[in-house]
Amino acid sequence: MTTIPLNRHGLEASRLVLGCMPFGGGWNSDPLTEEHYTQGQAAVEAALAAGINMFDLADIYTRGKSERVFGEALRRHPGLREKIILQSKCGIVLEEPGIPNHFNFSADHILSSVDGSLQRLGIEYLDILLLHRPDPLMDAEEVAGALRRLKESGKVRHFGVSNMSMGQIKLLQTYADEPFIVNQLEMSLARTGFVNTQVYVNQDKGKDNIFPEGTMEYCQHENIQLQAWGPLAQGRFSGRDLEDQSDAIKQTAQLVGQFAEEKGTTREAIVLAWLMRHPAGIQPVIGTTNPQRIAACEGADRIELSRIEWYLLYNSSRGMALPKPKE
Repeated sequence: MTTIPLNRHGLEASRLVLGCMPFGGGWNSDPLTEEHYTQGQAAVEAALAAGINMFDLADIYTRGKSERVFGEALRRHPGLREKIILQSKCGIVLEEPGIPNHFNFSADHILSSVDGSLQRLGIEYLDILLLHRPDPLMDAEEVAGALRRLKESGKVRHFGVSNMSMGQIKLLQTYADEPFIVNQLEMSLARTGFVNTQVYVNQDKGKDNIFPEGTMEYCQHENIQLQAWGPLAQGRFSGRDLEDQSDAIKQTAQLVGQFAEEKGTTREAIVLAWLMRHPAGIQPVIGTTNPQRIAACEGADRIELSRIEWYLLYNSSRGMALPKPKE
């Protein structure tokens, strides 16, 4: 198995993660149907067949229905729970009448969110809990206290974050007893800020980049698993209709198709291989319930992109070449 940071923390995780956000249908209060359960079960089985043993959820996904669908898949596969790695998230509060969508890292919210996830999943513990989005009102010491209670109770074994910068992780780690072992960020051929930040040091083109500087390097140094959400860029490079997309996206889709044909693989595998070529050991989280698309991702970690191929895709997706030395 390819060594990734999670492996160094005692978790034998697959290079790919199945993101379960689509499980359960719409983000509404409509009741779950047998079709939802069957669809979720088929996605889990397709993931297992593709060698994926890690699954990513969140308390808010389809307003809790995602976790209930996954819980039913576990019930239909006795013994599966101990063979997989389950990761869920908390910290986002969805909009309700009179209540705006907001973030909540209070101890009460974190503890109650985990209890809700465990109940919906029908399990006793999460392998990993991620703090979903940075809460500006976060009291890091209070958060650490909540995580300590979850660890001591056996409800959560490991902790991580999502969409956080180096500074935010450092602040939390100052108070937390347990190391944060995951940081999940949006990264893909369509969202190359994580590379731009490294390339455009001391360059005018980097002044508007919003990806937090130093985060990639910090996570590598601290053995924090970088996970990429949205790694397939909503199918822009693997078959989606591109009529309304930029010339750079269209050109990159053609290049992805060319490489896929040359290497005898799928477009999805090329797109994921581009991410996994980065030395940080990025772990893509593919969010789909389509068994065929899950299968198309299998073996992406075995695809070898040369340095030149990697840079061709990078430059193409941004629609510009790398900065040149000034004359």
